[in-house]
Amino acid sequence: MKRYVPLIRDRIAKLFSRLKPAATRLGEFARPYVARGLHHLRHPTRRGVLMTAAALPVIVVLYVLVLIPFTPGIGDIRKARVDEPAQILSADGKVLAEFKPSNREWVPLAQISPHMVDALIATEDHRFYEHHGIDFKRTAGAALHTFSGARQGGSTITQQLARNLYPDEIGRAPTLTRKIKEAITAFKIEAVYSKQQILETYLNTVPFLYNAYGIEMAARTYFGVSADQLDILQAATLTGMLKGNAYYNPVINPERALARRNTVLGQMVKYGKLSDAQYATLSKKPLRLDFERQTEPPGPAPHFALQLRKWLIAWADRNDYNIYSDGLVVRTTIDSRLQQMATAALRQHANQLQGITNGAWSGRSGCTAGNDLFATFMRETQDYKSARDAGANDADALKHLAADRNFMRNLCKDKTDVQAGFLAIDPRDGQIRAWVGSRDFTDEPFDHVQQARRQPGSTFKPFVYGAAYAAGAKPTDTFIDQPVEIPLAGGEIWKPTDDVPPSNRPMTLRDAIAYSRNRITAQLMQTVGPDKVARLARAMGVRDSQLDPVPSLALGTSPVTLKEMVSAYSTIANDGAYLEPRMVTTIEDRKGNVLAQFADASPERALSEAADRTLLDTMRDVVNRGTGAAIRSRFGIRADVAGKTGTTQGNTDGWFILMGPQLVAGAWVGFDDGRVTLDDYWGQGARSALPIVGDFYQRALRARLVDSRARFDTEVTPGAFETFREKLRAWMDKLFGARETPPPAAPVRRAPPRVTAPAVTPAPLPASAASEASVAGGAAASGVGEASAPGAASSARELGVPPIIGPSGTPPPQVPQQPAYPAQEPALAPTPTPDVAEPDTSGANATYTPPVAQPQQGQ
Repeated sequence: MKRYVPLIRDRIAKLFSRLKPAATRLGEFARPYVARGLHHLRHPTRRGVLMTAAALPVIVVLYVLVLIPFTPGIGDIRKARVDEPAQILSADGKVLAEFKPSNREWVPLAQISPHMVDALIATEDHRFYEHHGIDFKRTAGAALHTFSGARQGGSTITQQLARNLYPDEIGRAPTLTRKIKEAITAFKIEAVYSKQQILETYLNTVPFLYNAYGIEMAARTYFGVSADQLDILQAATLTGMLKGNAYYNPVINPERALARRNTVLGQMVKYGKLSDAQYATLSKKPLRLDFERQTEPPGPAPHFALQLRKWLIAWADRNDYNIYSDGLVVRTTIDSRLQQMATAALRQHANQLQGITNGAWSGRSGCTAGNDLFATFMRETQDYKSARDAGANDADALKHLAADRNFMRNLCKDKTDVQAGFLAIDPRDGQIRAWVGSRDFTDEPFDHVQQARRQPGSTFKPFVYGAAYAAGAKPTDTFIDQPVEIPLAGGEIWKPTDDVPPSNRPMTLRDAIAYSRNRITAQLMQTVGPDKVARLARAMGVRDSQLDPVPSLALGTSPVTLKEMVSAYSTIANDGAYLEPRMVTTIEDRKGNVLAQFADASPERALSEAADRTLLDTMRDVVNRGTGAAIRSRFGIRADVAGKTGTTQGNTDGWFILMGPQLVAGAWVGFDDGRVTLDDYWGQGARSALPIVGDFYQRALRARLVDSRARFDTEVTPGAFETFREKLRAWMDKLFGARETPPPAAPVRRAPPRVTAPAVTPAPLPASAASEASVAGGAAASGVGEASAPGAASSARELGVPPIIGPSGTPPPQVPQQPAYPAQEPALAPTPTPDVAEPDTSGANATYTPPVAQPQQGQ
């Protein structure tokens, strides 16, 4: 390339050398004409003045012609008047939402009070029926007043309509260009609309403050009546606001609004719409407002609709549609019946938790300055900072705020409001069936399904076990339940714990996930490696949040969204194939023509089928006999389901996700401020989040929206090598005769190399240290469960009731049971017996390493 630079430079130099003489000649040719023009400017002649005067209209006409392409076209104007917002439908045909550009309800002109029409025309455009978009007399008068220093508006109703409909195309600056664009658009509107249509469109699009657009919403907001019920005084008040909504706001500026209203009444007298006697009587009357802000009903799935609006706007922009006026019909994946069940279940159980929270935060130790945590909340407010800036010390500022009851009440509510999120997905096609982002959309529009990122706790553990099964581990493989110390970068030591002491005995992976043992999971994480676990979690659906590949990731230390977790569990329920969650199936126009159809997403293999089925089968034990046993005992769900509970450090976050062949549902419960927590009992995922999912699933099964007879296929197909080996063994047995083989010796098992286990006296608990106990009130009881892990997200006991304590104050020895599914209802299929392996206790005095990949240094 360098060798061409001199050549290019020479060519450019030659080009300029050729152009220079031509430029010189052009300058010499133009010089006399320029000199002559300057001379005429200094010494104007009558002819020159006349030519200049004649040229000005030509220049204006040319300027107008140039601006025409920059104004809305006739087609756009016709489309704007239709004003058909996109309609959002559920999968079963129910209306979920309408995407309106504002808080507006369109009413025909016949349903608008004639007093409003008379007041509008008399005040804003008394020659409305005489002009064709521009009142030239009024425009000229406004121009003269403006030039004399008294600025005056000259826009007609049609021009104002043009400005209201197309603020971006016409502009907002008080310039000549804007006025010309406004006039051009007004001419186009008059060519398309009749005068009655122009009035109707104007009155339905004009803004009136407080998010009220159009005369119907204005009438409701300021006077509590419909547009057809407005009397003369009310119509005059609303018309007076059009000159300046904020300046003549009758709520905060009643004196100005009253004076302006009487001015409108005077205009109605001037143009024959009101008699002098009526004016004399009416002008003395007060405003008499009945003000109330109008809010749009949130609809049955408001958080879902909010996310869908963002997606639909992007789709419409790409395909040249308007979601506010093109009458689009969007068919979504939401099932309105499941949505209603999810909303009811979440609200009911979250309200119960709110009652518990209110009790905990009441009294002297609750929302008072004497509570250290609440005092911290008070110091973080702007009111406290303002008090300090004014010179008050800390104690005086807190005392002053504590005396303000409204401040304390609002701060307490803001910090101690229990929040929750819920999501349900069909794992067979990735369609989202129910989405509840908070307890109440009106009070809390923040979406805890897609926007909130929280630590998932033990609900992250299946990714660790899935990675282990993919590497060759089996549910019967064991680790020693012993103290664990894992060195971290910087010389720190991580010591995950459980809420029961270590037994120093083997525990199978099946039991470890059922009872959510942190020590076993941490050892398995070291064997598999954090990088592999993070990659698997991303492949299965945790694709938007950052996952830190560190040992504590096994217990869910990296914040994620509920949508990601439910999507990942849907992958588990779908034989390890990830499907991107879907919200929309088709988009149609107002006539029913299909504009776009969205097929199911292509499956992406995240986990091998064999490993996924093994993982799914072991997660059945979580609800059969483990930390999620309340699904069976409390809610009586007998369908084939699997799931996982989760609780983070200090009971900050409660999680539960339940998987069925046709529906995966998950819930999160907590507070917006993570420093506020539930107590050790109610804060556990099995008591905070599980009831929401259990209640929802119970309702769905009873309504037969989910088939209780559907079952997971967890039969693991043997590979080619295993098949060949079995055939060879059968052939050898047939050829040489079957020989009795002794039972295999227990393999020698060793703990992972990066886990140190100091000598500890064996605890009196057996290998699994757990059993399922039936407790009055429903939930299963056990002496084991999820426990806190210092320095990381961890979990606590999640079995639905406190542990059984022996007379000596320690949990009594328990024998693991192998429960079968409870008997099905008569209408259901016969109940199969789950494939549950007995805990492997043959290696009670030995250790071994399962056949999984060893971690690399530094993982």
